[in-house]
Amino acid sequence: MKIHNKLFLVFFGFSLVLVTALVLLIQWSIGKGIVEYVNSKEVEALKPLVATLQDEYKSNNSWDKLKGRDRHFGHLLFQYVQNLGEQYQSYEYQKKPRIRLPRPRTDEFAPPPERKRRPPVDLNEGFAVFDTNNATIVGHYIEDIDYNKIALVADKANIGWLMVPKHKQITDGYELDFIEQQQSYLWLIALITMLLVILITLPLARHLAEPIKKIILGMHKLTQGNYQQHIDIKRKDELGELSRDFNELALTLYENESARKRWLANISHELRTPVAILRGELEAILDGVRALEKENIESANDEVKHLQHLIDDLHRLTSADIGGMHYRKQSLDVGLWLESEVPKYTSYLAAANIQLEVNKKLGEYLAFVDSTRLCQLFENIMCNCIKYSSGDLVRLSWETITKEHQKHILITVEDNGVGVAEHHLPHLFESLYRVENSRNRQTGGSGLGLSICSHIVTAHQGDIKAVKSNLDGLAVIIELPLE
Repeated sequence: MKIHNKLFLVFFGFSLVLVTALVLLIQWSIGKGIVEYVNSKEVEALKPLVATLQDEYKSNNSWDKLKGRDRHFGHLLFQYVQNLGEQYQSYEYQKKPRIRLPRPRTDEFAPPPERKRRPPVDLNEGFAVFDTNNATIVGHYIEDIDYNKIALVADKANIGWLMVPKHKQITDGYELDFIEQQQSYLWLIALITMLLVILITLPLARHLAEPIKKIILGMHKLTQGNYQQHIDIKRKDELGELSRDFNELALTLYENESARKRWLANISHELRTPVAILRGELEAILDGVRALEKENIESANDEVKHLQHLIDDLHRLTSADIGGMHYRKQSLDVGLWLESEVPKYTSYLAAANIQLEVNKKLGEYLAFVDSTRLCQLFENIMCNCIKYSSGDLVRLSWETITKEHQKHILITVEDNGVGVAEHHLPHLFESLYRVENSRNRQTGGSGLGLSICSHIVTAHQGDIKAVKSNLDGLAVIIELPLE
């Protein structure tokens, strides 16, 4: 089942259950409210009976006159309850025990009682009068049904209770018609609501599922190796963020794939060149074209050294990629360490007729670093200055900066050489990337030195980048966090 169908069924099913539950709850609430309303109206209608019973008590200041006189109590019920005849026809009690109402006294001169004076229904034998101790004075009390207790008061003091059976449900009358009408209206409203739910949930399910379908299709293409994917979902919710992340993932995979292909091409080229030269020289010696002399052997040995140097660089780089480069870090004042290394770098550069200028700011530059890896880092940078700058000045400077509430040492190595074109700068630290594609033996190098530098700086939680120098050459900027 497709996801938009699942979403629609989930929304529709939940709405159906919710609307049905609400309708049933409202119906129950209306029915209960009507029954309570009827009971309260009955209590209100029996106030004249309550007043009569209170007068009965006041006439003798006790219940003696009424006690046990069920026939007299029946007359009182007949007198006041007959006006409630229609209500008694409309509602039924929880239980229907019967009582026999006393027949009114007549004599030979009195006319027979009119039929219309008879109670319209057989009254339930549930009315009773209690005293303050909840003892029955008159009437018949049934324990299995619920009662309304109407207080009987004389001189602001409680003298007893009139027990009136509560109605449990409605079986006839205009109230029942009202309830049935409300039920019909409620189910009609529920039907209209569900139609609205359908009209809303169908587009909503499609709205939610459409970008997911696009992402699924894009992911399927990614699994097939097609990394040039772009999903255009203009939304400001989580699905929009997911689509942006998908586009970033596709771009990263494409760049990584391109870098892998370039890496393989560059490695094959780097390895093929010295191997081809070495093979040519050896074949020339074997064929007698070149004599087996020390000079020719040294030429072949140079190619072997060049090949060995390339393999060593590749090994170091792959070791850094898989975390194989080990670091023995300790707290070190990088500023003092750089000062101690300046004579060595001055000697390196002087051999290439390059002057080293040092520009430092005094201070404490305590950092958690590996001094051996720092030596490797700056030796690679200085070697690049000698091989590629074509200038006569290298400036080494360091100072303290604050970045994201953390102090860093900012080290800059810049020259006044020919520099590097702007579009090459972001790629200088990529493996086997070289500005000059002609890998000749005069310039040397394998294009791996700066990539190794990048791994070393990253392992120290720092940052390295290449920018245009203030001396019109190339500047390499290194940031390392201080303790």
